[in-house]
Amino acid sequence: MAKIAPQLPIEVDSETGVWTSDALPMLYVPRHFFVNNHMGIEEVLGADAYAEILYKAGYKSAWHWCEKEAECHGLEGVAVFEHYMKRLSQRGWGLFKIQDIDLDKGTASVKLEHSAFVYVYGKVGRKVDYMFTGWFAGAMDQILAARGSQIRTVAEQVYGGSEEGHDDGLFTVKPL
Repeated sequence: MAKIAPQLPIEVDSETGVWTSDALPMLYVPRHFFVNNHMGIEEVLGADAYAEILYKAGYKSAWHWCEKEAECHGLEGVAVFEHYMKRLSQRGWGLFKIQDIDLDKGTASVKLEHSAFVYVYGKVGRKVDYMFTGWFAGAMDQILAARGSQIRTVAEQVYGGSEEGHDDGLFTVKPL
């Protein structure tokens, strides 16, 4: 396996220590720290309740991120979604690969390879990547709203690499 330098721009404010990539402040934390916190919350709340909370929060964050990044880079339409998947992949969450996207229909599917969650959880017989699900609908809806569309969407994880018979995850987006 070849190693490469990070591909996303990072600036650090010398006075505050705040990291910024493109137009947004960022946090840089070890994967084990993040996933262990995630697992701890899941243990208390249950996976279904936690997934619902993360869907709503992730949706909101993805909308904000896409809005700011579109502004920062002069992007619109599918280019915003592609940029979002690229940046998520560059941040170590996994490799997000768009399988298809149709803004006129409000649909998309995204394959997830090398999920940070699957690396830690392993094969547990259930989906563990649910944190990402709301991100896809939030991104799609921001892009649709920016182009004047009234379509709003919902995302779901079809399967995950943590389930038997699957090495990767698949997420779909469709209209409400």
